[in-house]
Amino acid sequence: MCNLYRMTKGVAEVARLFDVLPDTGANFAAEVYPRYTGLVVAEGRARAMTWGFPLALKGRQGQSLKPKPVTNARDDKLLTGFWLPSFKTRRCLIPVSAWAEAEGPRGAMTQTWFGLQDQDTFAVAGLWRPTPEWGDAYTMVMTDACAQMADVHHRMPVILAREHWSHWTHGSADDALRLVRTCDLTLTIERSN
Repeated sequence: MCNLYRMTKGVAEVARLFDVLPDTGANFAAEVYPRYTGLVVAEGRARAMTWGFPLALKGRQGQSLKPKPVTNARDDKLLTGFWLPSFKTRRCLIPVSAWAEAEGPRGAMTQTWFGLQDQDTFAVAGLWRPTPEWGDAYTMVMTDACAQMADVHHRMPVILAREHWSHWTHGSADDALRLVRTCDLTLTIERSN
């Protein structure tokens, strides 16, 4: 599953592209890892949130442990308890330039970056929610991988065409569920050494 992506545009550029208001104080990294701050389009704004829904964990003696960030929501789990409230009422767009998957044998893995041909910024389907641990947090929605990346990973982010952005964020849950499908656009692939 995706645990690293790039966003190479600034807040103002993203706000213009998605036709929303910019949060001028939004800080985020160009390469976003779990629990890092990333840029999200939600509630009519381009705003910073923490990547990953916190999952409370317990130790062997029942003690509370540091929460784990859950960065990916599988398409077949969207209607289950953990994801359902956000899927029904708090869907967002995640601006992305490329996402990475690990490739190769354990101990010698490299990163393989995937993007969209002729699009330097695109939208990935996301969910968000307020959390007591990290403030507002978001996660990516994942589906089956397309043929171009199936040899690297069996899942990929749900990429939304521009004409579907408002259906994802403002449509009914049934409308949004129909948009959760494998991307049929041509991907760019960049393998690191």
